[in-house]
Amino acid sequence: MNLTISGHQLDLTDSLKNYAKGKMQRLIESFEKVIDAHVILGTEKLAQYAEATVNLRGSKLFAKAEGKDVYAAIDGLVDKLDRQLVRSKERASERRGATVDDLNA
Repeated sequence: MNLTISGHQLDLTDSLKNYAKGKMQRLIESFEKVIDAHVILGTEKLAQYAEATVNLRGSKLFAKAEGKDVYAAIDGLVDKLDRQLVRSKERASERRGATVDDLNA
């Protein structure tokens, strides 16, 4: 799994990079279909934002979050991506049908 973190009109400090990397790795490790992720941290006028593109086997997810500071934006981004990944996983299991455990119950 390849994780890329970059900054747009923002100084990307080591602590900021490590915070984003830790949050994203924790999220991505729980889903086995993730191929790679690209995170962009930046600032627009007075707003701080974080956006990410996550490539899965067979699909691509995108999320963007804004906050008072970049750390809050990263937290919002991770929450949005978590919901999208769970929804993607649920859709895949619905398409696959019932599992053996469901049939035995």
